[in-house]
Amino acid sequence: MVLELFSRNPDTEFTLRQIYRRLGVVDKKGRELVSDMLAVLQRESRILVDEDRYTLNLKVEIITGRVDMANNKYAYIVSEQTEDDVRVFREHLNYAMDGDLVKVEVLPTYEGGRAEGIVVEILERRREELVGIIQLSKNFGFVVPDFKKLYFDIFVGERGLNGANNGDKVLVKITEWPDKPGKNPTGEVTRVFGPAGEHEAEIHSIMAEFGLPFEFPETVEEEANEISDKITQEEINKRRDFRDVTTFTIDPADAKDFDDALSIQKLENGNWEIGVHIADVTHYVTPKTILEKEAFHRATSVYLVDRTVPMLPERLSNGLCSLRPNEEKLTFSAVFELDDNGKLYSEWFGRTVIYSDRRFAYEEAQERIETGEGDFAEEINILNGIAKKLKDKRFKNGAISFETTEVKFKLDDNGKPLYIYVKERKDAHKLIEEFMLLANKKVAEFVYNLGKGKKHPTMVYRTHGAPDPDKLSTFSIFARKFGYKVDPDGNISSELNNLAEETEGKPEQNVLQNLAIRTMAKAKYSTEPEGHFGLAFAHYSHFTSPIRRYPDMMAHRLLQHYLDGGPSTEKDEYEAKCQHSSEMEKRAADAERASIKYKQVEFMKDTIGNQYKGIVSGVTEWGIFVEIEENKCEGMVRLSSLNDDYYELDANNYRIIGRQSKRIISFGDEVLVEVVSANLNDRTIDLELVETLKTH
Repeated sequence: MVLELFSRNPDTEFTLRQIYRRLGVVDKKGRELVSDMLAVLQRESRILVDEDRYTLNLKVEIITGRVDMANNKYAYIVSEQTEDDVRVFREHLNYAMDGDLVKVEVLPTYEGGRAEGIVVEILERRREELVGIIQLSKNFGFVVPDFKKLYFDIFVGERGLNGANNGDKVLVKITEWPDKPGKNPTGEVTRVFGPAGEHEAEIHSIMAEFGLPFEFPETVEEEANEISDKITQEEINKRRDFRDVTTFTIDPADAKDFDDALSIQKLENGNWEIGVHIADVTHYVTPKTILEKEAFHRATSVYLVDRTVPMLPERLSNGLCSLRPNEEKLTFSAVFELDDNGKLYSEWFGRTVIYSDRRFAYEEAQERIETGEGDFAEEINILNGIAKKLKDKRFKNGAISFETTEVKFKLDDNGKPLYIYVKERKDAHKLIEEFMLLANKKVAEFVYNLGKGKKHPTMVYRTHGAPDPDKLSTFSIFARKFGYKVDPDGNISSELNNLAEETEGKPEQNVLQNLAIRTMAKAKYSTEPEGHFGLAFAHYSHFTSPIRRYPDMMAHRLLQHYLDGGPSTEKDEYEAKCQHSSEMEKRAADAERASIKYKQVEFMKDTIGNQYKGIVSGVTEWGIFVEIEENKCEGMVRLSSLNDDYYELDANNYRIIGRQSKRIISFGDEVLVEVVSANLNDRTIDLELVETLKTH
């Protein structure tokens, strides 16, 4: 409180009376408290005193950074002004929450010790609404946040309850922050989701937790509904016409929006003209419209276990822009001349009009690949053959072949999970993927090569950095314990591909590949043409999914601008949009993971007492995580439940060690566990270790 006053007025001298007045201190007890605080600050050399005037010691380091809550006891402040993150304990957080932008005074520390600090000002709150369970008393309630790292509950008075019942999941807006430590923020309930544990209540609360919108504003829907669905001859005349060329889509069986189609026809020279046709979203969503602003704000569609939170209203996503069969559609296309070996002879980019002859589900396309029979079987198999050649070239050039595990659920009509399965990727999926990669790569290269020397036109790239050398070296040591050699000084792509091949189908495959992926930089959007390490592309963009990704819309606009002969656009504006898109992509991924985890916990509630084989997928100072082999659900064996010894964490070697017995349980060990409990509120699964089956 006192320090905050000085930090907000770093150059101001205060008398004792001025300090009392500024802080609203009127009684003897308050004055004594302020005097005690000043005495402590003087001893710590954070406040200087000259006669009766007090000033902030400007040699004290003040930094600005974002709050990253580690747990409910302390947070780290991530700042560009410091090499290492600064730890702030909750009593010094001043009610700052995860993601808030804050000003922090860095406290003096002993040599080699971790820097600690005090939040003196909150510059920007990331959010003022929280999701939690309301606990009611007679005339008031407290909301206990779902976010377990938060260190306070929110008080809600009788007038702010909004009809909530005890135990309901609610969204609460904080209306008043305490001016003194030790009190609770005050809020009012803005949405009642229903009893905690019910499907709709939990999914809606996940949406609110991550700030996902529940519906489109009326003005957005109205603007979408006013767009004409007629394609005029005038518009067709501006475009290359593919309506008479064999064209089809291949998508998941339950897909409603089809944003890409493939066309194929044989040329007189024996080569193939293959068109990658993408929904022309930017024809309908134009700059400075309400639709455009909403699309940018959302930046991405979000795919929860039972629903999609779309970037665009249904009128566009499932209607005007969706490349439905037997309908004329406006598209933006990348058209390639290729031979049977995947050699590229020419490319063309521009706006087109198509007519899709068939909508394939992946399973239907796969059937034609496997049997060679059915409509368009010949075309699909030609495309599949070329796709395999393109894939072989990618890997020869250094692409990485990790296949991430994607968990899917079969839900009943009430949203209850009946069973869990891992999505299998077959040739039909890979066929589509290869041609989308080709289009994304060639669009990026085309724009990049329009420039000369160091001057290249502004473009939205999808970039992915190489692995961190230190992390890779640590991973190499760890992989060796499993009997796998990964040379951190060798060809990294080859080393990781060999690992992927050697671990395929083995229990440790998922764990090791996930750990390897963590050594790499996160993919992001950027105007810097930094390349994509994982795909081994010097230049790569996102062009093929504008119905569900805003960066693809930006790529479409930029590409057309340059095709029209326009000059390079303002880079800073697009870089800011790239950063926003990357942040929203991360939020979407976090929300998707939360919904998957919730459904996994709900599924495991019916398996309490069952035993499963699993693999140790993580170790912490309070427990070991185990991924169940059968359904990929992850739970924790708490160290306190291991009764045979007192176990301690050996973090450097990803293991725990018994103090007396020296028994070791390591990351990657195969174990047998029993399900003890499944807590929907915490989204946690508690396991008990039955026995260790295989150690490393």
